[in-house]
Amino acid sequence: MITDLNEIFSDSAKGMKRSAIREILKLTQRPEIISFAGGLPSPESFPIEQLKEISVEVLENDGVKALQYGTTEGDNRLREILVERYQKQGIQLNCNNLIITTSSQQGLDLIPKIFINPGDKVICGLPSYLGGISAFHTYGAELIGIKLDEQGMNADLLEKALAELKAKGEKPKFIYTIPDFQNPAGITMPESRRLKIIEIARKYDVLIVEDSPYRELRFNGTPQRTIYELEGNGQVIMLGTMSKIFVPGFRLGWVVAHEDIIDKLVTAKQSTDLCTSAFLQKITAKYFDKGYFEKNLQFIISSYRDKRDAMIAALHKYMPKGVKWTEPEGGLFLFVTLPEYMDAEELFKIAIQENVAFVLGNVFHCDGSGKNTLRMNFSFMSKEMNEEGVKRLANAIKKMIK
Repeated sequence: MITDLNEIFSDSAKGMKRSAIREILKLTQRPEIISFAGGLPSPESFPIEQLKEISVEVLENDGVKALQYGTTEGDNRLREILVERYQKQGIQLNCNNLIITTSSQQGLDLIPKIFINPGDKVICGLPSYLGGISAFHTYGAELIGIKLDEQGMNADLLEKALAELKAKGEKPKFIYTIPDFQNPAGITMPESRRLKIIEIARKYDVLIVEDSPYRELRFNGTPQRTIYELEGNGQVIMLGTMSKIFVPGFRLGWVVAHEDIIDKLVTAKQSTDLCTSAFLQKITAKYFDKGYFEKNLQFIISSYRDKRDAMIAALHKYMPKGVKWTEPEGGLFLFVTLPEYMDAEELFKIAIQENVAFVLGNVFHCDGSGKNTLRMNFSFMSKEMNEEGVKRLANAIKKMIK
């Protein structure tokens, strides 16, 4: 064995941290614990019988291609399906603008791989998705957090940050945002704010990375046009995934971008995994072609709406004064803000004793703030468990009230 591995680990490896969410999940395996920690889709949404049927069809009719290496860009039929869905929404693109990835997390890894040098700046929300923060850090990015308001990333603070960077002769590589049912805050950015973000990005000549894993999980309210569509000039990279709207185990995602960016992503992906599973892509394409996707998506939306409503009703019923939370129009999460004197890490210890778990909000803040915040997932547990879990959490919070 090497005497000291730390002497030969790369700087990026030394800077890597285990996912705080994955580590918390290890602590919540006891059956008596109601866990709101993971961003887990409900197993009830998994179309197991339909996938059995389709898997056999794919093997019988297209088995050789399904079990062979595929193209790096992705299965042609699946790409066509995704492009057609976007076109129906009014988004102008073609298959040359889309690459299939092994989950959207791979997209979040490939984007900094082609853009980030150590020390480069990246703008993100405060709070923002932990997987994005981790991916950007791995490539040496310095993250600049922009606080959210009730409409998402605060445009005034964004422009101020970009102006300060410009005054120092610096420019960030991109602005990272999750405009629909933001993870972890659950906030949806209205079109007026999206247009303002675009205006600012154009003014300072900065790319926008639009992470859109939850867009189709809208329970109420008005769908907003994507930043990609609103910008319409190749300055936006958009990510999507099947994990929240189909099955997470297939690990299928995609990136939509200008052809020149897609070309670089293809090259970067070739040195990572060569290609995403052809078998799983063909099963997914067949699932769409047989008309199963839309029906199951409507089931997921209805189920998650009921679960969200149950959690929000329980928050109103049980939470003590001083505790605030977001009420998202879709997605999988809501965000809780405790009184400023409370520490969510201390609360977590008490909550585990009450047999309920959540994710600490500070892990979503690139600057380490948010110590009095926490994220709760409402999609995985049943409506009854959502209510019971909130009740247990409220009891834990009441033990900390001064």
